[in-house]
Parts: sequence; structure tokens; C-alpha cells
Amino acid sequence: MALRRTFAAASVLSALALALAGCSQADPTPASSAPQPSAGTAADGTLTLYAGREEELVQPLIDQFTADTGITVEVRYAGTTELAALLLEEGDATPADVFLSQDAGALGAVSKAGLFATLPEGISGAVDPGFTSTDGSWVGVTGRARVLTYDSEALEAADVPASVLDLTDAAWSGQVGIAPTNASFQSFVTALRVLEGEDVAREWLEGMVANDVQAYPKNTAILEAVQAGEIQIGLINHYYWYRALAELGEGGMRAQLSFPEAGDSGSIVNVSGAGLLAGAADDADALAFIEYLVSEAGQQYFVDATFEYPLVAAVDAPEALPALTELTNPELDLSDLDTLGDTTALLTEVGLL
Repeated sequence: MALRRTFAAASVLSALALALAGCSQADPTPASSAPQPSAGTAADGTLTLYAGREEELVQPLIDQFTADTGITVEVRYAGTTELAALLLEEGDATPADVFLSQDAGALGAVSKAGLFATLPEGISGAVDPGFTSTDGSWVGVTGRARVLTYDSEALEAADVPASVLDLTDAAWSGQVGIAPTNASFQSFVTALRVLEGEDVAREWLEGMVANDVQAYPKNTAILEAVQAGEIQIGLINHYYWYRALAELGEGGMRAQLSFPEAGDSGSIVNVSGAGLLAGAADDADALAFIEYLVSEAGQQYFVDATFEYPLVAAVDAPEALPALTELTNPELDLSDLDTLGDTTALLTEVGLL
């Protein structure tokens, strides 16, 4: 039987509690150490951000950036896929200066359309090359592992499939939850297309539909369904489970966590990331914001508040998480996740969108 990683709540609760304590007690980053607009470039003290991440997750960081730099951020919140489509429609006329994306696929699609400016080496080079664009058009901000959450009252850890491809088995009929409209799920499907080919991806999706897969609007709803015993398995990003553990404690976690076998098509580490729109190429405020995202202050925020992987070497990941090197699929280049339109077309064809 293939090996899989599972995490019991007791082994990580203390580490998460320490992380939360560090977040609540940390002093704001002094303005003198925060990125500042460069002299001689356009800077009016404000920027427009298209944010494809949940407001409750990133608004505190945006507020922290404003407090540290004095730069005001006007934010448009929406789904990552929706905002990527909007940017493609607006083209050069977009009012956006920065696009903060939930996943690499949407960033790749916008980059492929030629809508991003090339980032300075000081920003693009801050992140390990395996977790950012290969051409400097966008920079990775945080790492997010795809995992399975399962109902521990219905299943033992050994019962959880080691591969997502096994979820089409009749044993899981009506018992698996996905979020088809979610950008992370769509990037996972894109990775499946890249790694296994179009035919395998289509066959898997059609098999999931035939197996009465349960569709939810987002990851949190999937986790809640597993917690309630409505389904036995859900496909989510790792940090949703860790956030729930920090809130509910060990005794409150009916849902447990399983990492697919390393190298499996479902075992991918995607990234959230940011790109600078071409029209803001000389906007020092916009550059300062992206620089802040990959600064120690910005990276530590994501570790403490959202339990995501930092991508800057100077910042340590939450102690409870397996090392990124144990999860990364060596066959996958995140730059290859730029065919988001093909993925959404496929999801529509099989009836999931």
C-alpha cells in the first residue's frame, strides 16, 4: 500500500497556539524598516489592488502596510478567477496597479496576455525559483499544499486514498466534496492536465461527476461538511484545517488531515502571488506593496495569521507543517498552470461549472 502522511490534532495544537500568540503580541513593523517609494518614480501615496483572496485574510495585512508606509490601498475584492477574467477584459485600460491572486494559474493567464510589467530583481529574486514565475512577471507570496480532509468518525487514516485518482471508486459515491468555482481547485485540475494529460483529467472529472461528487462554494464549506459528517472526504488547501484547529482545539476536530502521496497528481504546492500591471510599471507605491508582501513582515503575517508556507528563506514555516521539499512535485512547473481558460472550459463541459 502506498504511504501517506496524516496529522493528528494533538501533534500540532501547541505549535499553532504559539503561532497565534506571536501574531497577537507582535509589534507593528516600524515604518523605517518597511519598503518605501523610490525617489524619482511615480508615487501619489495610493494604489489600486485587485485582491482574489478573502478580505478577512488579507485586509489586516493591507492595514499593516498602510500603517507602516502611509500608502493607501484601494481594494477590489472578488474571486481570483473572476478578477483574472476582468483583467483580461480590461486590458491596458484596467485601473488596477497590482493583482493579488489566490493561485499561480490565474497569474500565469494574465502574464500570458502580456498585462504584467517585469518586476525588479530585488522583488522577484526574493523567492525560491521553484515558487515564482520564471520570467519575473509575478512573484510567489505564500505556499499552499493541496490535502484531503476526512471524517475521523467514519474513516481510519489508513482508509484514506493515497491518490486523488482513486476518489472515483464507487466506495466514495456521494462522499467527496470539491469546490469547482474555487481558484485553487481549478489550479489543481490544471496541474492534473499538465501532469497526466487532457484525457486523464477529463476521465477523472467525468468519473467524479458520475460518482455523485458534492460541490461546495469554497474550502471552508467543504471542511464544515466533513466536520458535520455530511461527507467523508474533502479536497482543500492545508491551512483551512490548521485555522480550524487553532479555533476549535483538538477536541473539536472531527475532521482530520491527510497529505496525498508525494508525487501524486493531487500532491501539489501551489502559491498565492502578486503581479504588477503594465500601466503601473513606474508606480513606486505599487512596487512598495509587492515588496512588502515578500518582506519579513509580510511573510511573518501569513505564517502567524493564516498558517501558510512563507517563501522567503529568512522566515520559518509553522512548526507543525511538513517541509515544502517533502510535498513539492518535481514534475510540475508552476509556470505551466497558465491555461486557466482551458480548465474552466473543461469543468463547464463536464457539468461542474
